[in-house]
Amino acid sequence: MRDIVDDSRWDRPLQLLGGLHYLALSEGLDPWGDPVPVLEARRDWLRRFVRERGVQTNEVQRSWVLLPCFLDIARRTGVEIIDLLELGSSAGLNLLWDRYCYRYENGTWGDEDAPLSLSGEERRAVPAELLRLQPRVRHRRGVDLSPIDLTRPDDTLLLKSFVWADQTARLERLDHAVETLRSEPPALERGDVVERLPDLLAERQLGALTIVFATAVIGYVSDEGHDQIVAALEEAGRQFPLAYLWTARPRPGEHGYWGLWARLLPDGDALLLAHAGFHGQWLEWLDAPE
Repeated sequence: MRDIVDDSRWDRPLQLLGGLHYLALSEGLDPWGDPVPVLEARRDWLRRFVRERGVQTNEVQRSWVLLPCFLDIARRTGVEIIDLLELGSSAGLNLLWDRYCYRYENGTWGDEDAPLSLSGEERRAVPAELLRLQPRVRHRRGVDLSPIDLTRPDDTLLLKSFVWADQTARLERLDHAVETLRSEPPALERGDVVERLPDLLAERQLGALTIVFATAVIGYVSDEGHDQIVAALEEAGRQFPLAYLWTARPRPGEHGYWGLWARLLPDGDALLLAHAGFHGQWLEWLDAPE
């Protein structure tokens, strides 16, 4: 395997497994029982895949834990119209959260006939009051270092290759999310989230609350970079209605969940709304409507 992966970068094993899954999906190969024959037969192809294809994931299940946060921001601000800007959007599946159906202990939200229905484990229930809110998304936009275009079959195949073959529920969710996206794709652009944010905020349109949100990408942004993001948001928040929704790393010694935080700009305090599993599989709602 050393002639396929020639360094010890942390993501190399993920890239190699993704390459094997790509071959399984695209050519019907079975590399899982005994991968050695496939590694030997497709050595050159796998070497190129590992060299050229970075790890790509976009877990749409996270929308199930994000939805109550968007609703809570709408409750606090009293807005009915929202513009979305996602930092680290990948394929943009979580930009489409308002097009999915959701199931919680205290009710459902969204179109019951939507191609994708999301649910999970509630460790503390989302209040029914939030689920009655119906804000409308007007515009949606995302920025990512390597955005994925799911209107292209090869990009869809690449995204699926980084969902492991035995995770059939995730693969099924992804198929339904892709179906939803292709009916009306969001606007995605290639760029560094820290560098592009000020210009993207300057291009906002009047008549809506802009919600900037970020999930997994924050873990890859330096502390200095995140300070720049917050500074840009505070400056923009002095000019037009703006909210920030993000996930924070667990505190030292705590594992397996995110903190879901929201802030109304420019002067609002950071509010811890919920704890959640990293892939959105469970949610503990902490905030309560006043």
